[in-house]
Amino acid sequence: MKILSLFLIVVFSFLTIAASAKIVGKDVEYKSDGTTLKGYLAYDDSVKGKRPGVLVVHEWWGHNDYARTRANKLAELGYTALAVDMYGDAQNADHPEKAGELAGSVLGNLDVAEKRFQAGIDLLKEQPTVNPEYIAAIGYCFGGAVVLNMALRGVDLDGVASFHGLLPQEAPENAKPTADIIVFHGGDDPFVPKEQLDAFKKIMEDTGANYEIIVYPGVKHSFTNPDADKYGKKFDLPLVYNEDADKKSWEQTQAFLNRIFQPENN
Repeated sequence: MKILSLFLIVVFSFLTIAASAKIVGKDVEYKSDGTTLKGYLAYDDSVKGKRPGVLVVHEWWGHNDYARTRANKLAELGYTALAVDMYGDAQNADHPEKAGELAGSVLGNLDVAEKRFQAGIDLLKEQPTVNPEYIAAIGYCFGGAVVLNMALRGVDLDGVASFHGLLPQEAPENAKPTADIIVFHGGDDPFVPKEQLDAFKKIMEDTGANYEIIVYPGVKHSFTNPDADKYGKKFDLPLVYNEDADKKSWEQTQAFLNRIFQPENN
């Protein structure tokens, strides 16, 4: 009976702790130069006090459930996460042609991109659960290009992580990134061939960036998105989910965030 009682106490304690942890997710609106941006904020309300904030920048499809899922995963790790809207009015594309137009309209005008990105940072810093001294950003595909360009532009961030991101091929004059940079790249990604990867490496070296590039051999584009195969088949695109690369890149992201936010523990 004593063993059974002890077992029940342990189980009850575990369930109580699990029940007390609750991911709060809510829609938020903010503005940049008159454009309404519609994002998603997530945090664990069982975590006490302020914590680092992390921006999540969506794929070229736009702000969608996938970006929100990643924000929730960050909240489960104890961060406050904001899945941003870089297109305005939470626009989404249901075809690659439209997605390309939306992505191009932002990446083709990085001044506008920076203002929208900074508006997200400002909103995140205002949250009562966020320590404004600790801010990072992660991005997927188009979002990877955004966070890398923001780092090259010197936006005040502790670090950025790009997943199967489009890699910048030029940097602003006298660029000196202060954010730590980590890039997760598929070795067989046809959207970012080796010559582009090599050009990006040169930019990193020339600007004195503190960076790391992790290449997964044989892995194609959009490897973290479980819906990649569906999109790939529907539009005849080389988009392929890779469970192993997804898992490894997320584990390495956790280590990266821990390092940049808690350097004294490393």
